[in-house]
Amino acid sequence: QVQLVESGGGLVQAGGSLTLSCAASGRSFSNYFMGWFRQAPGKERNFVAFTHGSGSKTVYADSVKGRFTISRDNAKNTLYLHMNSLKFEDTAVYYCAAGPAFTVVATAYNYWGQGTQVTVSS
Repeated sequence: QVQLVESGGGLVQAGGSLTLSCAASGRSFSNYFMGWFRQAPGKERNFVAFTHGSGSKTVYADSVKGRFTISRDNAKNTLYLHMNSLKFEDTAVYYCAAGPAFTVVATAYNYWGQGTQVTVSS
């Protein structure tokens, strides 16, 4: 069982930066693949990025590649999403998720946080 709590969302101007955090409680955080997803109003929840248990492998959606960086600190049981050069279209609720597989498919993830709102003003 893993509990996830996101933080760090907010309002930022286009071109700005934000760092989201996802604090995990429970056992064996390093055993889980961790991902970030986002959901804009009226749209599906979409994959943003995910990382292997050790953090050594990462995959990004094309829309954020080169601007966002996913990382994790297993000693602190925390996942991060560093977001640079933010665009209006990055506005969404961002969710972190934990699962047993290296996948972009949201339904494969067992545990989800409550989400944190990111709003980018144009």
